[in-house]
Amino acid sequence: MQKISNLQKTTNIMSVESSFKIFSGTNSQYLAEKIAKSMGCPLGKMKIEHFSDGEFSVSFEESIRGQYIYLVQSTFPNSDNLMELLLMIDAAKRASAYKIIAVIPYYGWARQDRKDKPRVSIGAKLIADMLSVAGVDRIITMDLHADQIQGFFNIPVDHLYGSTVFVPYIKSLNLKNLVIASPDVGGTKRAGSYAKYLDAPMVLGYKTREKANVVTQMQIIGAVQGKDVVIVDDMADTAGTLCKAANLIMEKGAKSVRAIVTHGVMSGKAIENVINSALTEIAFTDSIPFDCSRCEKVHIISIADMFADTIKRVQEHRSISEQYLM
Repeated sequence: MQKISNLQKTTNIMSVESSFKIFSGTNSQYLAEKIAKSMGCPLGKMKIEHFSDGEFSVSFEESIRGQYIYLVQSTFPNSDNLMELLLMIDAAKRASAYKIIAVIPYYGWARQDRKDKPRVSIGAKLIADMLSVAGVDRIITMDLHADQIQGFFNIPVDHLYGSTVFVPYIKSLNLKNLVIASPDVGGTKRAGSYAKYLDAPMVLGYKTREKANVVTQMQIIGAVQGKDVVIVDDMADTAGTLCKAANLIMEKGAKSVRAIVTHGVMSGKAIENVINSALTEIAFTDSIPFDCSRCEKVHIISIADMFADTIKRVQEHRSISEQYLM
């Protein structure tokens, strides 16, 4: 009986492993290929055809009937990436996929998670509604700008954390006088988790803005003199806040200052800001593609293995919280 049971168990596992396929949008293919390689499976074939007016269409070039379909696509600028994902979801639904899982390492529009002034949209909720209407069954994402965005969905959301790859990296630096810093009040919880796990003190940047992407004033709250400071944040857009915080920290007598940022959006004058700042280095994940030759201070850490492990756990109906470091 034991032999039969083991054989049946092995057959069930093989059935689960062979019942899914991974596909990618145009600009996230670099990451999808690494995820597929980590899982030991080929990347699915699909075609995205562009028309002269900028419109495009999506088609799967192989059967996906009755299968779990994982669609890897970050929704970083421009909005074509989001539109590709929506069309991929719709095409998968119409091709009779069993379950459609959107793997969105970087969830764009996440800063618009509430009404912070009258007569504005809540972009993060709108994107959630669009994905749901398109037909997605599950979301796998990482380091949302605000945790409450998970509540915008009426489907399961697997929220991963960049700390899974960043904490080992910070430890590998062997910084003897480590201090964790948050560049603003909004990142206090994130930085506090790192500080607690690494048994390090935390300092806080307090800033005021005149308008989006423009910091008017900033103060550093806490002692940094003689310390090796690591600033923790979820994204770097123009990197203005990060660089201003780094410069202030060094002015207050820090020994060194680095930054670890989950999503390297790096728009506008971001590269120039980083190059001219006091930052020793800035580490990103590869949730958004970045050419390191554009800035020698940038270090990329891949999240492919983490997402591959999550997909395996989803397929095998296992908990994903086991991979969280904190």
